[in-house]
Amino acid sequence: MYPKYPYPENNCEYFLLLKQVGVNNMSTIEIKNLTFGFDVQTTNLFKHADLTIQSEWKLGLIGRNGRGKTTLLKLLMKEYPYSGSIEHQLDFIYFPQTVADKKQLTYYILQELSIFEQWKIERELTLLKVDTDILWRPYANLSGGEQTKVLLALLFVDDVHYPLIDEPTNHLDLTARKQVAEYLNDKKQGFIVVSHDRNFINQVVNHVLSIEKSQLMLYQGDFSVYEEQKKRRDQFEQEQNVKLKKEIGRLKHSAKEKSGWSLSRESDNHGNSHIKGSGGTGHDGFTSARAKRSMKRSKAIVRRIGDQVSEQKRFLKDIEYIDPLSMNYQPTYRKQLLTVKRLSLFYNDNQPLFEPLSFEIQKGERVAIQGANGSGKSSIIYYLLDVFQGDSAGKVIKPKEMTISYVRQNYEDNHGTLEEFAKQHHLSYQELLNNLFKLGVERKVFQNRIEDMSMGQRKRVELAKSLTTPAELFIWDEPLNYLDVFNQEQLEEVIQQIQPTMIIVEHDLVFLESVATKVINIVKDKSK
Repeated sequence: MYPKYPYPENNCEYFLLLKQVGVNNMSTIEIKNLTFGFDVQTTNLFKHADLTIQSEWKLGLIGRNGRGKTTLLKLLMKEYPYSGSIEHQLDFIYFPQTVADKKQLTYYILQELSIFEQWKIERELTLLKVDTDILWRPYANLSGGEQTKVLLALLFVDDVHYPLIDEPTNHLDLTARKQVAEYLNDKKQGFIVVSHDRNFINQVVNHVLSIEKSQLMLYQGDFSVYEEQKKRRDQFEQEQNVKLKKEIGRLKHSAKEKSGWSLSRESDNHGNSHIKGSGGTGHDGFTSARAKRSMKRSKAIVRRIGDQVSEQKRFLKDIEYIDPLSMNYQPTYRKQLLTVKRLSLFYNDNQPLFEPLSFEIQKGERVAIQGANGSGKSSIIYYLLDVFQGDSAGKVIKPKEMTISYVRQNYEDNHGTLEEFAKQHHLSYQELLNNLFKLGVERKVFQNRIEDMSMGQRKRVELAKSLTTPAELFIWDEPLNYLDVFNQEQLEEVIQQIQPTMIIVEHDLVFLESVATKVINIVKDKSK
């Protein structure tokens, strides 16, 4: 059962009670005694889980990577065998849908995925601020953000299917995230959405389901409510745990004293056995009785200690212990690391990607580069790293020998064992493993080759590599993709503590507000 806290509205029993008393006659998803693990070698992701979800909720599904968010969605769709029961009368549709032939026109791809009337898909695209002409372009030619919006539109062309939306903010810039958030917020029907973007979740959900270490926990409200209630629950458990520890310590001391006293009295009696029956005062018999009573009390105290220890085990099960990361920042003697004067970048069409750009980076500054998808943010990074494939105009002044640590958007070329990877990049193998473990990669994964790891694990390898690389400038291109909220908080903490010089391209507003000291806005060239 779920533990009761001073604020019972935060656990599943509260919502079960709502159902029993008949609050809102809504369709439900009933999960009873759900147990699931991928094989007998691994720990179950879910064990005897009970849960009731009302279909009209806009439910945000959150939790650390590896806890089973996507797996739970797949279980709802009956894609994996499990024990227990999942009962509902819903017809689910999952995002992102699998696109087989990306070379086809977008309209025909959508027709293969679902049945819809053309005017309805055009209506949804318009609500998402997308030109309907996109339907008649090859799907492969669409940007990542456009592909995301097209597939999202397909979820809501009818009222029959119940959407299960898995990480919709991938590939979306700040403007597109806001547009998608407004789109989902305006929808009357319910859905379940998985996202690590705290600002996005805050805008679109009215309930949060957190997959924690030992249980599923429901919260009524957005991510901010979840954070606040989670802190209160953790604080309550920690306070109760401290009280129990003190009580256990006091009881152990008392038991030791009483046990020691009774044993010493028994020893005295055995040492003065010649007094017994000699017509003395009889204090030996009295002392022996007291010793027995003291020993009995000592045993009772030991039992109480056992009860308190059992009570203590109820607490701290779901507190997330987040170890601080290390960052191999090597502060430079240079006060100014970079000067950019009227920089323009061009590809084959000779059209500039953006209007001329000028900025400076001082030692200790963390510069966020913002702009719409396709505006040239990553191209600027390529240029600063001397790997840009197009043409340029303007001037960049930087030291000849400046050490840079880089997190790439695309890191599929990372391969081999972690030990081979560390040697290839001249890194401390132990420090690489330490940061990986702190980022949530289990030790058993350390034996896997990087190309055999999940995308989330491979992203952590790329990030751990950057953290471990000694550098005076860190350049991170969309570092938060595939990272959970706890990882994001780890990065915020280490950046705030170390205060390195950085250039960051990222679309998560909460993260940027926490770490950036300066924002550079990229404006697309108006002639394009």
